[in-house]
Amino acid sequence: MIARSHALPTSSGRAVVALGGGHGLASSLSALRRVTDRLTAVVGVADDGGSSGRLREEFGVLPPGDLRMALAALCGDDSWGRTWERVVQHRFGGSGELAGHSVGNLLITALWEQTGDPVTGLDWVAALLGANGRVLPCTTVPLTIVAEVLGHDPSEPDRVQEVRGQVAVATTPGDVLHIALDPPAPPACPEALRAVREADAVVLGPGSWYTSVMPHLVIPELSRAITESPARRIVVLNLNPQVGETTGFAAHTYLDVLYNYLPDLRIDVVIADRRHVEDVAALRRSCADLGAESFLMDVSRASGGRPGEHDPQRLAVAFDTVLA
Repeated sequence: MIARSHALPTSSGRAVVALGGGHGLASSLSALRRVTDRLTAVVGVADDGGSSGRLREEFGVLPPGDLRMALAALCGDDSWGRTWERVVQHRFGGSGELAGHSVGNLLITALWEQTGDPVTGLDWVAALLGANGRVLPCTTVPLTIVAEVLGHDPSEPDRVQEVRGQVAVATTPGDVLHIALDPPAPPACPEALRAVREADAVVLGPGSWYTSVMPHLVIPELSRAITESPARRIVVLNLNPQVGETTGFAAHTYLDVLYNYLPDLRIDVVIADRRHVEDVAALRRSCADLGAESFLMDVSRASGGRPGEHDPQRLAVAFDTVLA
């Protein structure tokens, strides 16, 4: 029998908002839930591949995959939380119509049909899972990422092409020069805006830089809220470049992209793994452009897990240090 814990953690007093998507955001959330019980995830909704893409096309809903991963990352460490984390992440096999779909994606889509509201539906799923925090979409309309890519076609390395869709941009062999969204100025989720404005800290990264992190900063209302927020703004750098959209990136390159898009954005803290920074001087120069202090710490897994994966406990120590 599954026992559900009703004990609540003592409030840390720090309201934290983490923005992103996919495995990167899940890493941040797994760490942050260890240091605060006032946690909100604001999640990208541009996924157009796999189960999410199929549900998005068939039902006209937001792609649920990254939202599901965020909810799973917020499940507790008791038997209830660990069981539901496995359930929502379970993906059907076989070759039938359910093949490739995850239970969590179907559950979220069902709650959206029941409630008629994406935020209410996610709140119901979070309550069912006993999630240690709230999960919100960055906008309530599905997004398409539109990128200008140099050398998307390897046979024409000097040609700039428009590439549409998260999967296509994430896997391009070319250099991403710029991204935009379709629709071009989507309305930010009101609850997400409120969370950012009331936050003590806002966390960006790690994650796929152009397809999970940067889209939040291309939504005008959300970008303005992040820029104007009195919160402590924290960036967590990726450990390794992602083959495709950020091939060849050094640690400082991620910050240079941020600065090029939003030169008025001030960052307070940059967390980087000391073993994955080859040019410390370049990183500190890029931090200075954003007004940030760099923290070089051990935040990657010592062994095991996926390559380039942050260690939740080590990252929690880093967050606790910079939030203190």
